[in-house]
Amino acid sequence: MLRWTVIFIILAIVAGIFGFGGIAAGTASIAKVLFFIFIVLFLLSLISGRRKI
Repeated sequence: MLRWTVIFIILAIVAGIFGFGGIAAGTASIAKVLFFIFIVLFLLSLISGRRKI
């Protein structure tokens, strides 16, 4: 999932450089959503990994 976040961030930066405002905004919002999902999943796996079953 982190890979997809990085891909969308790069697409947003490239689209922003070339002046495609709508495309850059769309890919940036997708990258933000994927980033926060990644952070939540990372924290959940970190917490569950510390518990002993």
